[in-house]
Amino acid sequence: MNLAFASTLHLPTGQRVGYETRPVSLAPNASRGLSTQKMFPCLAATATPTTQAAEFVLEEKKHDLLRAIQDTQRGLVATADQRSCIEEALVNVEEYNAGAPIDLGKLDGTWRLQYTSAPDVLVLLESAARFSFFQVGQIFQKFECQKQSKEGIVRNVVRWSIPPLLEEQEGATLLVSAKFSVVSARNIYLQFEEISIQNINISEELQALIAPAILPRSFLSLQVKEATSLISACILEFQGLHATLDI
Repeated sequence: MNLAFASTLHLPTGQRVGYETRPVSLAPNASRGLSTQKMFPCLAATATPTTQAAEFVLEEKKHDLLRAIQDTQRGLVATADQRSCIEEALVNVEEYNAGAPIDLGKLDGTWRLQYTSAPDVLVLLESAARFSFFQVGQIFQKFECQKQSKEGIVRNVVRWSIPPLLEEQEGATLLVSAKFSVVSARNIYLQFEEISIQNINISEELQALIAPAILPRSFLSLQVKEATSLISACILEFQGLHATLDI
């Protein structure tokens, strides 16, 4: 049985980010270039089973990990005991075929966030829980490295919204793009290149409220998108940081 759960991000202070695969389509709208560089730690399940017994054991460990992260709201409400259990389950998965070279073919794909202890992600979830006007939908990490052995592209994708101005959950998409290169059996180097706001969809309620009958909605939508992109770009300015990516 194939269970898609891997690409575990391990930040320098011990933060973890777990993802599972799920397809996502991206379409460019508004973007803002970045010249920052950053290294992200990432523990990825790139093991190749050698026997049916070993594969069965690995699948059981993956199921244990998925059970451990249940009811944590992607890590937002995880208790100290839950985090300890999750850490132990992660280590059990990572031990499988430890030390093998990074297989970018298996890393290639789109991974959906299931759990994290990274503060920069948790702050988004905490904000959505605290403020009713802000929503954070699905969060993805997309690796583009098929048929590559040393490098590729990674995109962090965050679905978000500000209802009732934008559509529920997926009113807009934050996309952060970076190049990565393999530097060792357990490390890859990330260089962030661009941050963009895409797929901005204003709500039907807002359109009906402010669009005069003589004003085409397409024109109104364009104006609102441009304003939203400008505001979002100003909010999302950040300085590049350096860290180590541990796979």
